[in-house]
This record gives sequence, C-alpha cells and structure tokens, in this order.
Amino acid sequence: MDTIKQLQWRYATKKFDKNKKLSNSKLEILKEAFNLTATSFGLQTIKLIVIENEVLRESLVKYAFNQKQVLEASHLFVICIQNDISKEDVDAYYDNIKAIRNTSDAILEPYRLDLVDTMKKMSVKERQQWSKNQAYISLGNLMTVCAVEGIDSCPMEGFLPEKFDTVLELDKKKLKSVLLLPVGYRADDDMFAEFEKVRKSIDDAIIEL
Repeated sequence: MDTIKQLQWRYATKKFDKNKKLSNSKLEILKEAFNLTATSFGLQTIKLIVIENEVLRESLVKYAFNQKQVLEASHLFVICIQNDISKEDVDAYYDNIKAIRNTSDAILEPYRLDLVDTMKKMSVKERQQWSKNQAYISLGNLMTVCAVEGIDSCPMEGFLPEKFDTVLELDKKKLKSVLLLPVGYRADDDMFAEFEKVRKSIDDAIIEL
C-alpha cells in the first residue's frame, strides 16, 4: 500500500456513514496500535476507552459542542491520562520489564530509582502535562494507522473533558479524558472528502542541514 497516498486520502471526517461499522479485526488493529504507541520511558500512563454503545455516545454529543461525529462514527475513542503517576506505577513497569525480558534487578534498579526520582520532582500538574504529551503521540499514531487501514477518523480537542469524565465515571478509574477520536467510514455525501489538501510546500515545511 502507498503510505503517502493513504495520508493524502485521510482527512478530518465531518460526516460518518452511521450504517458502516468497523469489523472486529479492524478494531483489534487499532487497539494494538494504541498499545504499541511510543511513550516516554515506555511508562504508558495513558489509556484508551472504546465506546460503541450509541445511547452512551448520544449522551456525550452535547458535551462535544454537538459534533455529530461522536454519535455517527462506528466507535468513539476517548484517550485518557492517569490522574497522577505513582511510585507503584513505576515499580509495576519495571516488574513487567523483568517478567518479559528476564532482566536482572541489578541492571533495572538504577533505572527504576532514577524514574521514581524524576516523577517525584514534578508537581501533579507537571506529571499530568507529561502524560498529555504521550496522549498526543498516541493520537497521531492512531490517525496514521487508520489512514493505512482505510479507516476514517476525526481528531477532536473540542469537548468538555470534565463532563465526559462525569458521564464515563472516569474518576473511579483514576483517569481524565484529554482527546477524542471518532473512527469509522465517511458518508458518501461528506463534501469535505473531496476538498484538496492545503499544506505548505515541502521546501517551506522542511529544513535540511
């Protein structure tokens, strides 16, 4: 598949065909892609909520400034961050490394202690911002994988996170919503699908040294 051709095909879909649903296999690809997203230190302080339930999504539309993609898409992805990052999170991460790679404690311990210290030096707000940075990386990765797989998507910052958090009871999961990504298939009459992409020239966008 021509990657550049697929990226040119991609656009922020304004109108989804609500009758076209992602297959389970396509959904699994996107879930795997999210989980394989690069994160700082590999700590993965982000989570993906996948919402298919239309009644639930309909209740969220008003908190996304009535953007219909939230309901009309096949699924709504809500990218979340943890409320905070604890020493236990770091310990669990290094325990996982040890279990998967069979790396000795002697090798891992200095890195674990350094990461614990790094997180300790940040404020809660700084740790949340650090996690948000990872959320944006995952959004970009998901959008690219969607394009390659012929899946339409629409990245969204325009919503009321605190309202989503309440409806989805994210506080019980110690999470905060930060980004939305409706995914599915474009409607035949979405006029935005035919618009030419507007981008700077390569020479304006890229500096080669």
